[in-house]
Amino acid sequence: MPVPSDLSVKRDASSRRRYRFGPWLALARLLSILTVALALAYWLWQPATLRIAVGPAGSDDQTLVLAIAKAFDAKGGAVRLVPVEADGTLQSLNLLGAGKADLAVVRGDLAMPPDTNSVAILRRNFVVLWAPSGRKGAPRSKVTEIAALNGHRIGIVGLGDANLNLLRVILAESGVNPQKVTTTQFGTDRIAEMTQDSTLDAFMMVGAIDDKVIAETIAATARLRGEPKFLSVDVSEAIAERHPLYESEEIPAGAFAATPQRPDDKIETIAVNHLIVAPSSLSDDTVAAFTRELFAVRPSLAKDLPGASHIQKPDTDKDAALPAHPGAAAYIDGNERSFMDKYSDYIWGVVLLLSGLGSVAAWLRHYLRREERSLNALHRDRLLTAISSVREATSLDDLASMQSAADDILRETLACHEDGAIEDGDLAAFGLVLAQFHQAIVDRRAVIARTDDTGAPVKSGGAALQPVAISTAAR
Repeated sequence: MPVPSDLSVKRDASSRRRYRFGPWLALARLLSILTVALALAYWLWQPATLRIAVGPAGSDDQTLVLAIAKAFDAKGGAVRLVPVEADGTLQSLNLLGAGKADLAVVRGDLAMPPDTNSVAILRRNFVVLWAPSGRKGAPRSKVTEIAALNGHRIGIVGLGDANLNLLRVILAESGVNPQKVTTTQFGTDRIAEMTQDSTLDAFMMVGAIDDKVIAETIAATARLRGEPKFLSVDVSEAIAERHPLYESEEIPAGAFAATPQRPDDKIETIAVNHLIVAPSSLSDDTVAAFTRELFAVRPSLAKDLPGASHIQKPDTDKDAALPAHPGAAAYIDGNERSFMDKYSDYIWGVVLLLSGLGSVAAWLRHYLRREERSLNALHRDRLLTAISSVREATSLDDLASMQSAADDILRETLACHEDGAIEDGDLAAFGLVLAQFHQAIVDRRAVIARTDDTGAPVKSGGAALQPVAISTAAR
């Protein structure tokens, strides 16, 4: 008896497709996870690049910023700095307002673009006012205090309106009509011309307390027109009260020369901060990282650039004239967000994304293996139908052939389960059918064996069992 067609397992690839996508899908899933993880890590740890407007070319500000940028690169931290050259602080502000720079080095008393915050104080600029006392044998200068400037001429170092406006504030608060004081402005490249101008009765410069240019200018006027008389801003506290961008400060004795000591005693004056500013829209985390890096490299920079020692933290009070950027304030006050505070939303987003990718992969695997599931269900049905054929088998060879075919089906089913094409429930159902098939094989073998012992032929159909039963009873 030939093997029943119900149990035949076709070997051609077109009818028995085996989609062994398990390893490939696992690899694809792993690659997807790695890709997302690497992309996230690259985004999280990629250094932020900030453009900083500073100028003019060759100035102390530009020199310091270039050194800071180089130190950031050498440190390999979270921030990279790209200097953008400007003609001066006013253009730096314009670049910041136009979005062509992320940071700018400016004076704190300039008109800032809306929502501009301070990030760090590069230095504190002091107002230095002095009048030459006159050469020996020449009439002594009558300018001994700010109140005596009425009707006189003052030379101001620095172009633009910043120093001029500051002088007007000082004059007005000191009881001097600014309109009755003549001013002449000189660029830093014309200081020698200013010191030689005998028509000037006083001079004004604004800069750091240890600025060599200020000390050299004072020394030049002393050589040409006699020892300077430093003019004290006695109303500095009142000015600071009415104009919050200015501060009351003192110039210590001997700040500009030790021999002879200039000044010979401390001088009350006004100070204005030179700042690094940023728009409030700049990321808090980025500004915090920049501030952290800046104060980390400051000690090493100060060894080669004394000006770096003037870098200070900005005022973090909420009522400050120029508020500190929230990112800088968070670093200074120790309120920086932790890693989880910063990136928990992204982490959960990645978890959800990976979960979605897993669901898509599962659906894809289920879809691609639909033919295997259908083929397995067909095999199970064939095996169930073949049980009746087993009961009609007439020889052990037929049973062996059917058993061999069933073994092929079993191998096919186990391979499908291993690949994940069928679930445990499907395998359990197949196992029940297979158990019934095996039991039918065992029973039929017993019947055939007894029939062979009696010598009676086994016929097809249910009648074939009757002689066997009778014969067995007779024995």
